[in-house]
This record gives sequence, C-alpha cells and structure tokens, in this order.
Amino acid sequence: MHIVFITPASALRRFPVYRLGSRFYGHPNAITGPLILGGILKKAGHTVEVYEELNGRLPLKKCLEKADVFCIYTMTSTAPRAYELADIIHACSDAKVIIGGIHASALPEEAAGYADQVIVGEGESVILDVVEGRLIDKIIYTAPPENLDALTLPDYSILKTPCDSANVMTTRGCTYRCTFCTTSRMFAPYRQRSVDSVIEEIRIYKNMGFRYMNFEDDNFTADKERAKEICRRMIAENLIFRETFFFGRTDMAEDEELMNLLEQAHLNRVLIGIESLNETALEQIHKGQHRDDIIRAARACRNHKIRLIASIVLGIDADKRDDIRKSIRFAKELDAYQLQPAILTPYPGTPVYHQFQNENRMLVPDWEQYDMMNVTFEPFNMGAWELQNEFYHAVTYFYDISSSLCIGKIFGWGYAVRRLGLAFFAHAGALGARFAADHAKKTFYYKLKHDIYKKELVRSVPVVCQFNPENHSWESKQLTG
Repeated sequence: MHIVFITPASALRRFPVYRLGSRFYGHPNAITGPLILGGILKKAGHTVEVYEELNGRLPLKKCLEKADVFCIYTMTSTAPRAYELADIIHACSDAKVIIGGIHASALPEEAAGYADQVIVGEGESVILDVVEGRLIDKIIYTAPPENLDALTLPDYSILKTPCDSANVMTTRGCTYRCTFCTTSRMFAPYRQRSVDSVIEEIRIYKNMGFRYMNFEDDNFTADKERAKEICRRMIAENLIFRETFFFGRTDMAEDEELMNLLEQAHLNRVLIGIESLNETALEQIHKGQHRDDIIRAARACRNHKIRLIASIVLGIDADKRDDIRKSIRFAKELDAYQLQPAILTPYPGTPVYHQFQNENRMLVPDWEQYDMMNVTFEPFNMGAWELQNEFYHAVTYFYDISSSLCIGKIFGWGYAVRRLGLAFFAHAGALGARFAADHAKKTFYYKLKHDIYKKELVRSVPVVCQFNPENHSWESKQLTG
C-alpha cells in the first residue's frame, strides 16, 4: 500500500512570509512520530511519504492519485486543518484517513467525526495492524511502549519536505507536571532510552550529513548523570554538530560538570521555562523553581556560551501586567538570545483546561487560535485584548537593534543578523495584528478586541480523554461546570 503521513500547519503558518520568518528562529525539522511510524510501515513493505506543511508545500493532488491511506497528526492549533484535509481526502478518493497526535488523543470523539479511525496515545504498537486492517475499531487506545530501545528509529528517507535539523528523543514524558503542559500527559509515564541507543541514532544523523540537531526531550537534563554520559560519548566519538538545541530546566546550573560537558558537546542552544518572576504564579502552575534559580541558570548559560531561549508564560492568574513586563525586561537584561512569550493556552486534557471550563472562562471556540500566540480565555487580571497586546509589547520590546548588536558581541555577528531578522518579523507581525484588530472585522484580532467572542460564546462541556499513569490506560472524563 501507499501511505502518506501529513503534519498539517494552519493557514498562517503555510504563508510563505511566515515560513521565511520561522527560518530566523530555528532550522527546519520534522516531528519524529510520523518518521517512526512511517519507518515501521516501510519495513513491512509499504511505500511511505511524510510531509510537514510548516516546511514545504503538500502536493495533495498527486498524493490523492496514489495514496491508499493518509495518516494525519494533530496538535490543537492544527486540528481544523487536519479535519479540512480529511474531508478533502474523503471527497476526492477512497483512501482511508487515520488521525492521531496530541489533540486527537485528548478529544478522540471529535477527531472520529472526520477520520475512519483515531489512534489515542503512542501508536508504534498498533500502526501496522490499523493500516493493514487487522484493528478495525473506530477509536483505538494504545498502551505506552515500555522499552524505547526496541522501537524503530525515525526514517528521514521518507520525508519529502525540507529538513536541516535532525530530532532526537532520548526520553518520553517528563518528571514534572506543569498545569499547562500537554506532552507530559500525552507521553506518560516518564521513560528513558539507553545511552547506547541514543548514540547509535546520533551517529546515523552525523553520517547523513546533518549539521544541526535537536534533543526533543521535554527536559534533556532531568537525569543529570545520564545527560553527562551522552555528552561524554558525543565528545569522545566526535559526534559534534554546528548547533545542538535542547530543553532544560534551571536546576541544570547547579552542576558545573554538566554545564562544562554541555559546552564541550556543543549543546549550545537551550530553551528554559522561566515562565514568571512572580513566586505565586510559579506555585500556581507547579513549576517547581524560584527566581534565584532562574538568575543562576541564565548566568551559567552565558558563561558556558549556551544561547538561552527564555520562555515566559503570559496570562497566569497571579500575574498582572507589571509582572509580565518585569519578566520580559529580566530576560532582556540577562542577554537571552531569543524570547518565547507563550500566552497561557488551555489545551484539552490539561488542568488549566479543566479549570477554565469549570470557571466558564473559555472564550474562543476556534482551535486554530490555540497556538500560544493568541488569547483564548478570559484572563483574571486584565481583559483578553489587553493580554494579547502584552504579547506584542513583549516581542517588540525584546527584539530591537541595540540588543541584537549586544548578542553579536557575545555570540558572534551571524547571530546578530538572525536576531535582527526576528526583530523585523516581530514588529511587522505586531503591526499587522493591531491593524487587523482595529479594521478587519472578520479576523480573530478584531473579535477579541471588540469582545465579540464574549458576546457570541455558547459555552459547552465536552468530554476529554486523559492518560492515567497509575493503570496505564486512557480514560474519558466529563467536565463539570
């Protein structure tokens, strides 16, 4: 059979100018799930193609002419596009549509309205049986694989859209459970691959000629001794890339040996969730860190030439406007290389989603807006548009010419150019959104600023699906409210 995997992108992210802007933020990469599942099917003798709409055009017409099965991956903001593609496929061909991913795992009944079958959870154990017709249930609930070393590695030969950076997942899940996080709930419980397995995969990508690599673990340094061993092996076997990105936490700065090894192994770009400087806000989201930890981590990153991407959550109930701006100023003063201001987003299946449903604070019914760049709920300490405007204030304040020159002096002038590129797109995006909020009546921004969502909202109480780590099963839950 001919199987096509699609990772959709929203209309905005398919726009060429947006794709160009994303190149300044990082290097094109591909979600590993479809590459792993596609690799399983390829080994079984099927013909497989994988497309990432964020990085390149999907030749849907050609795919419709030859595909027997389409597998579509969903995140919440891409669910409408996934459903649109499913409808087109059903209208134009006899191909079967299988939908999976984080959003479909949280709301499988919704996804089942568009798919022939829905896979809930991690799909390695069932994908072959589903595609070949041995599993015929409409919604298929999976158990998380325990032995990650036994899984097929991502197969980049089946990827048909641009990719400059290889993604490596050395673990699944997270030892922390921040209230707004989806992946720690999708990939539960926390599991590790052996160091030998990780090094084998990295060696493959090095031999393939990749110059960039990303560790996609929710927290690469969760197990510090294991992270050290991976770095030692990378150094000893010359598995060094021009740039390696990873997700970390502030506590990595407590271990000087770890920081030295990260520097030597060229793990030189890290995203750390600062989230807020407000201690009450950090406690509300169960972050498990304090202001002093953030300062220590930022200084350690600079000392070890690791470029810090500072993630700030905008809209935590305990935060007011001054708290948000204080956090943004703090990130800029610490010479963070990039800023990721993430508007608190109530993703289905998370405690924040449950809370806002119960408090009747869900505002926007369009899943496409649930991308951490748009306000989709009623904030506690300010209006919805006021919080949205704080997002634009954050990016336009952080990205400017003087700070770009400062980054150039610290890390090199090539990074200053990238920072200036981000500044251009940040200011252009803010200008466009504010113009739309005032003049374009059909847009999300106009509706948000003029309280149209609030006036039109019909509140509902959906059923969500959550993974229960105690009995390793998925359970449906009707929210109260």
